[in-house]
Amino acid sequence: MSILKVDDIHVYYGAIHALKGVSLNVEQGEIVTLIGANGAGKSTLLKTLSGLLKPKEGSISYLDKTIAGKPAQTIVKAGISHVPEGRRVFSNMTVEENIELGAFLRKDSTGVKKDFDKVYGTFPRLLERRKQLAGTLSGGEQQMLAIGRAIMAKPKLLLLDEPSMGLAPLMVKTIFKVIEDINKDGTTILLVEQNAHMALSIANRGYVIETGKVTLAGTAAELQASEEVKLAYLGGH
Repeated sequence: MSILKVDDIHVYYGAIHALKGVSLNVEQGEIVTLIGANGAGKSTLLKTLSGLLKPKEGSISYLDKTIAGKPAQTIVKAGISHVPEGRRVFSNMTVEENIELGAFLRKDSTGVKKDFDKVYGTFPRLLERRKQLAGTLSGGEQQMLAIGRAIMAKPKLLLLDEPSMGLAPLMVKTIFKVIEDINKDGTTILLVEQNAHMALSIANRGYVIETGKVTLAGTAAELQASEEVKLAYLGGH
């Protein structure tokens, strides 16, 4: 069953035509990855899905309801969480306060408490640092915090933008293991990632985006085997 259907969307930044008729779908329970060079339109697509940008044309449906152009808060409420590129934690608030913010639309205090424990169970490092200001954390810890905060919203669909950016190789492994675990727990994931090797190693399917268009789509194995993808995104091997 499709959780997300994007059909022929066009998005502009002023006069710049950033997305030129992008279509894709994400099935319930999948990890789908978007691969492409910087500036290809991947982040623009996630921002459009989470309500930060409005498409000029085309449709976006989530669980068979139209969400294109709806306010971001409505989209979060419906069950879509977005972890933007660059982490964006609230640096002058504590780790705990940041995580709490993720649950601001929820009314089920018992469930919130359970998810708090889940976030700390997933990221023991955050538990150790829960009273620390988020701005004092390392890049990897801030990424954990951004993901933890998104989990608190109890999303059905999690949009992740460049989760491994700027992280040490060991931390990248940790973050990708967590992404797999979140998915096994029942959250569908749409992942934008520069590290195509890692992304395709955990994804079910992927789309290649070049200059605002989808140029290739297939299973992760098909994309890994594609000469085009190997040359452009997998370092030719």
